[in-house]
Amino acid sequence: MEQQVWDVLIVGGGPAGYAAALYCARAGLSALVLESTAIGGQLSTTEEVDNYPGIAETVIGIELAGQMQQGAARFGAETRFAQVTALELGGLLKKAKTADSTLTGRTVIYAAGAGPRTLDVPGETELRGRGVSYCAACDGAFFRGKTVAVLGGGNSAAAEALTLARLCKRVYLLHRRDTMRVEKSYLQALEQAPNLTFCWNARIEKILGEQMVTGILYRDLIMDQTQALSCDGVFVAIGRKPSTELLTGQVTLDTHGYILADETTRTNLPGVFAAGDVRAKPLRQIVTAAADGAVAAHFAEEYLAGLRIS
Repeated sequence: MEQQVWDVLIVGGGPAGYAAALYCARAGLSALVLESTAIGGQLSTTEEVDNYPGIAETVIGIELAGQMQQGAARFGAETRFAQVTALELGGLLKKAKTADSTLTGRTVIYAAGAGPRTLDVPGETELRGRGVSYCAACDGAFFRGKTVAVLGGGNSAAAEALTLARLCKRVYLLHRRDTMRVEKSYLQALEQAPNLTFCWNARIEKILGEQMVTGILYRDLIMDQTQALSCDGVFVAIGRKPSTELLTGQVTLDTHGYILADETTRTNLPGVFAAGDVRAKPLRQIVTAAADGAVAAHFAEEYLAGLRIS
């Protein structure tokens, strides 16, 4: 076990994590970011970002992530690349275990994020960021006036399709069943969209393209035939999965596994805060994750001040 006790352990090195690290370090707190893979989290896999305030030109995701890390490091926040395998959050001192060490902190800001559920079909991984997207709010503008396909059958797919219908020439909504599991208002709006076409009983088999998406192959489950559909982009909307496995039995989660924490980012455990996509919230964007990180840092500082007074 390492002897140092950090003021703040930050689990996750995405926009929420590095915003928290920046604000903590500027407040004079010792902050350590623990990131398992690459700086930026999902941001590092984003080909282009053009909806982050203050960025005048389109920027590559990994470059923006690097700037976030450097900004936090400038004030003394440290980063360690390590997979957190267990957390002990109930005591006055919190512990994060990795393969080769146990780290101790007075507070924990959990910012491990949430990832999209994937189709796991050929072409999806290879064309991610080159026509394959998981967020219409993030990437829809790149497909203005083009033809896209939305894959999914729930409220998230309906919302994606409606967003894209306002931007794109043609939107195809493919679902493996013959009805969608959506709110009535969503279904009515979809049916009224003049440039939206439903493709029922469609199971996706492959996403086509070399450098960029050119179409999809799907199986018509009624005819039992493979069909090709030409499109410029594919939006996968089959749900998201928060990275909260380490919190089970400690922090209160909602039915989908997201952390229940209000706008203060406080969880049910004193000294434990949730920031970014891992928190139950209506919108998940880079800017909302960064905002959560700043808020979490503020309340971590307030919590630590209370400990010193007592």
